[in-house]
Amino acid sequence: LLTLVLVALAAIAVVADKTPRERAEALLAQMTTEEKIHMLHGTVLRKDNYVGFVAQNERLGIPALRLNDGPQGFRDEEHPGSTTAWPSGLTVASTFDNKLAYLWGEAMGDEFAGKGANVFLGPGMNVARVPVNGRKFEYSSGGDPYLGYSLVGDVVRGVQDQGIIANAKHWVNNNQETNRGTVDSHVDERTQHEIYYTPFEGAIEAGVGSFMCSYNKINGFWSCENSETLGDLKGTLGFKDGWVMSDWGATHSTSINQGLDQEMPS
Repeated sequence: LLTLVLVALAAIAVVADKTPRERAEALLAQMTTEEKIHMLHGTVLRKDNYVGFVAQNERLGIPALRLNDGPQGFRDEEHPGSTTAWPSGLTVASTFDNKLAYLWGEAMGDEFAGKGANVFLGPGMNVARVPVNGRKFEYSSGGDPYLGYSLVGDVVRGVQDQGIIANAKHWVNNNQETNRGTVDSHVDERTQHEIYYTPFEGAIEAGVGSFMCSYNKINGFWSCENSETLGDLKGTLGFKDGWVMSDWGATHSTSINQGLDQEMPS
């Protein structure tokens, strides 16, 4: 919750004698239980043309959180022809070009900022292990976890240098679109760490602000309530300065004890 308040405060001018964390802690001390719970949920599916929205807290001056798709550009269904159709993540990965990856993230982040969003729901970085996966074009890793590790950090920096929070997705083992809401991905520990976690490590090292957990199960447990993989994310991999949101409709229980921080609506 402290991280979510810190994120919200990013849109407010910093008071000279207090750090953002100190201001967030002061706000938390003033928040009611209802106000705290409010920040743990997306309030509507679509609000003011954003895919995700958490309303502002007017009493304490905490601005709204506006989240929008996607990995290849700003989703805008109300204003056709107003969004740049950027190259796909797989296309960028195919260049093996770190500078281009940064410029791609920078340009998209700039467009998102100009349209009022403060969370960019991307980049996607799942390793392309299934050739017929319908969403592999979104992912900036290609078929090589080291390539993903090497490139996604530049994408994240490019986005976040524009004042937009990037979102590393989809955590984790979300490597096929068919039956994505029911499939159970069985992965041993070594494969998990050497292949599937690797691109996400690059995002963490770049300071990514948020993660999105996926629809699938992992070794029998839903990704958004999987204490093992979420524990690895926040423990072994060291993701401590951001928050984990669910994909839309990917929660099956109250999962805060397993490591989920924010639930998005179905």
